[in-house]
Amino acid sequence: MEHISQPLRVQQSQQQTGTTGPLIIITILFFMWGLLTALNDVLIPHLKALYTLNYVQAMLVQFCFFGAYFLVSLPAGMLIKKIGYQNGAVTGLVIAAGGCALFYPASNSGYTLFLVGFFVLAAGITILQVAANPYVTVLGDPRTASSRLSLTQAFNSVGTTIAPALGGFLILSAAAHAAGPAAAVQKPYLALAGALLLLAVLFAFARLPKIEHADDVDVHLDSATRSSVLSHPHLLMGTIGIFLYVGGEVSIGSFLINFFGEPNIAALAPADAAHYVSYYWGGAMIGRFIGFFIMRHVSPGKALAFNAAVSIGLVLVAIFGHGQAAMWAIIAVGLCNSIMFPTIFSMALYRLGKFTGQASGILCMAIVGGAVVPFIQGALADSIGLQWSFFVPVVCYVFILYFGLRFRALYQKTAH
Repeated sequence: MEHISQPLRVQQSQQQTGTTGPLIIITILFFMWGLLTALNDVLIPHLKALYTLNYVQAMLVQFCFFGAYFLVSLPAGMLIKKIGYQNGAVTGLVIAAGGCALFYPASNSGYTLFLVGFFVLAAGITILQVAANPYVTVLGDPRTASSRLSLTQAFNSVGTTIAPALGGFLILSAAAHAAGPAAAVQKPYLALAGALLLLAVLFAFARLPKIEHADDVDVHLDSATRSSVLSHPHLLMGTIGIFLYVGGEVSIGSFLINFFGEPNIAALAPADAAHYVSYYWGGAMIGRFIGFFIMRHVSPGKALAFNAAVSIGLVLVAIFGHGQAAMWAIIAVGLCNSIMFPTIFSMALYRLGKFTGQASGILCMAIVGGAVVPFIQGALADSIGLQWSFFVPVVCYVFILYFGLRFRALYQKTAH
């Protein structure tokens, strides 16, 4: 099954109108799915307490949410190829709105319907991601694709930064005063459903450039001599890198509220801890704005390896430390995460030519790491303790460090 098997290009007649406007419109999508994704970090401890779940059961939220990426990415690619990128984005927004709306009956039903709602919501977001990430890479100079993706990911991080504090106020603080604890999610998610539908209407009438599939392949690209997308080592490594990066980042965020509530860390109440989760995602936001400029001058592999190495050190401080040192060390990992996704994504697509679209689908499927890695950490947290379970993201960052160093050599070899 193919995802989008042809390289992408803006129609020649529309290139003259510029790409700034379309890039701003696409950036709105990045903001919205960042907001929706980070709200999971608030809902996990809320549902864990509400339904008396262990860590593995609570991580079913992320398992269902990020599992949708694996199951929906390829069908989403075929859908977008048939109806176009703009219509695909509208479809994704409508489906995501439906997922948010399911939270209302779930609050009167049980945990299972919440999980269904998470899956449907993520299915819509998956369609948005499959459409938007390649779109950003073609709206400008290919040599600065990492920089543009860092910028749009920065606005994605604005959403992830706002979400925990907003969710802490609207859901965790309101839970004690609502008609029932589960009812605290009703109004926030109905409001989100309405916002997504409004965005769908706006996008349906927005004037975006047409993105078409190119049948030709640049003879100077290495991929012209390759018979399969799977024959590119840096794509295979990049796919593993995306899997582990998303898994590590999501896993850390999923456990932060419980981690900050540990007596030897900060002993914070969930509503108070949610504000500090915003600092974790806020670090990624700040780092991505900085990365937008730095990545124009620094080798992608070198920047990725440096950030991964620092992340390893910070997580180890959180594992072996206690109190404020451990708390702020794990928060600081967010800053290091900043440029990882766009850098790994663009590095994995490096010089793939006609396989670029298909490779994008494979990379989006790898986001399923956000389902698997938190589940593994949850199992360890139940068996050996929450603090020691953070060795799971350490392993993730070790591979990313290796990939950054390996790609740095590849880039130096082929860039000339």
